[in-house]
Amino acid sequence: MRDTPYLAVDEQLFEANLTAMAEHARQLGVALRPHAKTHKSAEVARRQLAHGAVGLTVATVSEAEIFADAGFDDLFIAYPIWAEGPRAPRLQALAGRVRLRVGVDSIEGARMLAHAVASGEHPAPLAVAVEVDSGHHRTGVAPDQAGTVAAAAAEYGLRVDGVFTFPGHSYAPEARASAAHDEALALEIAREALLGLGLACPVVSGGSTPSADAAEGRASGGVLTELRPGVYPFFDAQQWELGTAGPGRIALTAVATVVSVRGSRVVVDAGNKVLGADRAGYASGFGRLPASPEARIVALSEHHATIEFSAADAAPALGSRVRIAPNHVCAAINLADELVVEQNAREVTVWTVDARGANT
Repeated sequence: MRDTPYLAVDEQLFEANLTAMAEHARQLGVALRPHAKTHKSAEVARRQLAHGAVGLTVATVSEAEIFADAGFDDLFIAYPIWAEGPRAPRLQALAGRVRLRVGVDSIEGARMLAHAVASGEHPAPLAVAVEVDSGHHRTGVAPDQAGTVAAAAAEYGLRVDGVFTFPGHSYAPEARASAAHDEALALEIAREALLGLGLACPVVSGGSTPSADAAEGRASGGVLTELRPGVYPFFDAQQWELGTAGPGRIALTAVATVVSVRGSRVVVDAGNKVLGADRAGYASGFGRLPASPEARIVALSEHHATIEFSAADAAPALGSRVRIAPNHVCAAINLADELVVEQNAREVTVWTVDARGANT
C-alpha cells in the first residue's frame, strides 16, 4: 500500500477516453493532435499516437525538447514564441531534428522566428501557423488580419502551414457549443484571408476538450482539419461541472487519507500542492469526489483539504481513503513526479511525468 497522497490513473477509463476522442476525430474527418501539456508524459503520448494521433501539441520549447528527446518527431508549439536570447538557438536546434510548427500572431514575431532558425551555421526549416482570436481574447490576431501575418512570415522564409485558434471561452457554463461556433467562424475568415492573398492554408487547427463535441470538421462541411484537445484522457472536476463528462469518465484522481473527522466535515492529506489551486468562478469547490457527488471541498491549504459531506453521503471514517478529482488536471499533474496506474484499484505500473516543470 502506498503512502498518500498520490495521483492514480484508472487505466480502463483512460483507454476508453482515448478511444472515444480518436473515434470522434475520425468521424469529424480531422487529424487529432492532442495537447501534451495536460499529461507531460511520454507514455501517455505514445498511447495517444497508438490511437491515431498525428503528432503532439505542446505549450513550451522545453516541453518540445523533452518530447523530441523521447522520440516524438511532429510537434506544434501552440503559442506565439518570442524567439530571443537562449530560446532562439534552442528553437533552431529543435527545428533541425523534428518537424516543428510554431504559433505566430504578429509580423514582428514572425521576423524573430525567421532570424532564430536562419542564423548560425545550421539553418533549420520551420513551419508556422497564424493564431487568431476566436473569442477567448488571450492571444491571436483578428481573423481578417491572419493573411497579413502569414504573408510576412512567408516573405521571411518561413513555411506557413495555416491558421489556428484556442476557443478557451468554452471553459464557462453553457458556452461549449457557442465557443465551437465562434471557432468555426473565426477560422473560416482567417483561412479565406490567406487564400485571398494566394497563400495555401492546408492546416485549420482548433479545439478544446469542452468544445470538442460541437466542433465542425470536414466530414460535415466544417472548416477544421485538426483538433487539439488536452484534458480528455483524464477529464477533471471542471469538465464534470461544465457538463463535458460525468464522474464515471474521470480517469485521474488524487488518493488521500482522512486524517481528521468532525461530524460531517473531514480533513484529508491532499492540499493544493497535490490538487493544484485552480478554482474557476463556476466551480462548486476545490475539486470533486466522484464516489460522493454531493460532497464539497470547502477549504484547501498546502497539505490538507476540508470536505463537507451531505446527509446523503456518510462521512468516511478516520484513516480511510478517498479519491478526489482535481479541478484542473493539468495543474495537478505538473505538481507530480509520477502517475500510479491502476486496474480495478490495484497498482500495475507507474508513468513518469517527464516534462514536469518544463515551463520555458
